[in-house]
Amino acid sequence: MCGRYASSAEVDELVEEFGVVEVAEGVPGPSWNVAPTDVVRAVVERHDVRSLVPMRWGLVPSWAKDTRGGARLINARAETAGDKPSFRSAYLRRRCLVPADGFYEWEKVGSGRRPWFIHRTDGRPLAMAGLWEVWFDDRLATDDPARVLVTCTLLTTAATDELGRIHDRMPVTVRPEVYDAWLDRDLQDREQIAGLLTGDPGAGITGHPVSAAVGKVSNNTPDLVAPLPVDDEAPADDEGQGE
Repeated sequence: MCGRYASSAEVDELVEEFGVVEVAEGVPGPSWNVAPTDVVRAVVERHDVRSLVPMRWGLVPSWAKDTRGGARLINARAETAGDKPSFRSAYLRRRCLVPADGFYEWEKVGSGRRPWFIHRTDGRPLAMAGLWEVWFDDRLATDDPARVLVTCTLLTTAATDELGRIHDRMPVTVRPEVYDAWLDRDLQDREQIAGLLTGDPGAGITGHPVSAAVGKVSNNTPDLVAPLPVDDEAPADDEGQGE
């Protein structure tokens, strides 16, 4: 599961990294402690134009009566998302890339948990595989901007042996060579879509312990991702880990 991550790159860096042509209004700035229900940055392709857009993290299906369940749908299992009612339409037609410096996971240690920051060894952004949806609030006028809510979820897969000791699930990352296909809304074959996510999900990925301060959403500074020797700090309790 992925319940917290960091995304500190500047917008112009993401534009270059992901070949973005348009940046939508409302795209948030850098964050070292992205949490469920936050507005996040996502890369989509619409009408052959690649855009960086804002979305709320926690998918609300288009058919939902209200938005209350969105906070629970922050993750979708890659193995079954194509078949689940909440995700299958987005799996076929609305896929996105969610840029991240890395993500946090909590390792069980005794009666507490120790946070780790998982990231690429080369320092480049991870492109986490996401799905997005649009929900309309029919109580509001059609010209009211608040009527439209765009949300997303992150796909997860079984963790590699190295990372599995920290947590048994991890976000799916998309390889740069298949960005175009992943974002292609005309690609709607389930087997082909699943084939884009093959390969070692832990290739080029490493991790290190970080301060328990990341457990509080109100903490949001660069030092949250700084390496911490394993024995420098007692394991955190479960508060705020987003799991």
